[in-house]
Amino acid sequence: MQLRQKEYVISSERSIALGLKELWLYRELFYFFTWRDVKVKYKQTALGVIWVVLQPVLTVAIFSYFFGRTLHIPSSKVDYPVFVFSGLLLWNFFSASVNTAGNSMLTNAPIIKKIYFPRLIIPVSALMVAGVDFLIAFIVYLGMLLYYHTAVDISLLLLYWPMAIVLVVMGTLGISCGLAALTVKYRDFRYVIPFGLQIALFVSPVIYPVSIVNSPWLNYLLALNPMFAAINFFRAPLIGLDASALLMTTSCVSTLLFMIVGISYFKKTEAFFADIA
Repeated sequence: MQLRQKEYVISSERSIALGLKELWLYRELFYFFTWRDVKVKYKQTALGVIWVVLQPVLTVAIFSYFFGRTLHIPSSKVDYPVFVFSGLLLWNFFSASVNTAGNSMLTNAPIIKKIYFPRLIIPVSALMVAGVDFLIAFIVYLGMLLYYHTAVDISLLLLYWPMAIVLVVMGTLGISCGLAALTVKYRDFRYVIPFGLQIALFVSPVIYPVSIVNSPWLNYLLALNPMFAAINFFRAPLIGLDASALLMTTSCVSTLLFMIVGISYFKKTEAFFADIA
């Protein structure tokens, strides 16, 4: 009996839609990568997933002291710890995803060189791992809302929270895929990514409201940041929208472009990953 061999061709001309379809066809491998990364992240740690709670709580405490009490940065209608935690939730998801996904192709180089599977699985699984941390931290955030007796507009919550989640996933996916591909070719990005994330934190409306930025041109520059609209939508049930419709639209369009360009560049270059990783 003659065995038939299947030949897979990794083409740079395949569409984004086809790449997402492949993710579904290889969903079991996708689950494996995600579960493997979750276990590796907390393996041989004394506190385990408690770090997911401690990290944002300690960060909120430090930011609240320096920016809330010392610098007196306004927080609109809510207590500053609630204000900054609402931004950190999405920021930590974005930061963890980009930091992990940016180096993911190099980390998984041995398996990339041996077998075929949709390379998009690797950076997307980084988002899923960060998503697990997000869900745990989100429960803590809900507890903080209760502790501070924060008023929440339910109608705005139902409208804007799903939009915020979709936008942060879109922006994170695009930037993660783009940086993952760039890091394979230019190893300098292993050092650029952490430094860039440190700067990006302060040009994102995490620790301050958009309303304190008085310069119109600077507002539009900040709106190019994909986290701009996501964080503002997420905070809207607490303080209302803190930016104009034009600024929000600018940020949403920017987020969409980041996703399209990032994934497209990843798909265009993935055929060479096994050769240069």
